[in-house]
Amino acid sequence: MAHDPQANARMPIISLEDFLKVDIRLGTIVDVKIFEEARKAAYQLWIDFGEPLGVKKSSAQVTQNYDLGELLGRRVAAVVNFEPKQIGKFMSEVLCLGFPDRNGDVVLLNVDRPALTGGRMY
Repeated sequence: MAHDPQANARMPIISLEDFLKVDIRLGTIVDVKIFEEARKAAYQLWIDFGEPLGVKKSSAQVTQNYDLGELLGRRVAAVVNFEPKQIGKFMSEVLCLGFPDRNGDVVLLNVDRPALTGGRMY
């Protein structure tokens, strides 16, 4: 995903009620594998969101900025209420959130203080 500086200008204004429909939670990556079948380089992530959500899967195109080892145990923010998406034989259930670096590669959103696993962003 390339950075588009004009994207903000085209985004519609939404209400607080619209924002509250997006369920963003904090989870911990408990397993990570190279996604061999992906068209673009990606990892398969298993993210623990605690109770009641448990462990959810995600496909993440973050190979340019992260090695397998540094992802394991990392805390990430993810949208947990999108429809699951079938990617090859892998069902991606959540969308990990990040920002583009200067090359347009993903830098994962993280927290800088202890926060509750499974906690909802507000």
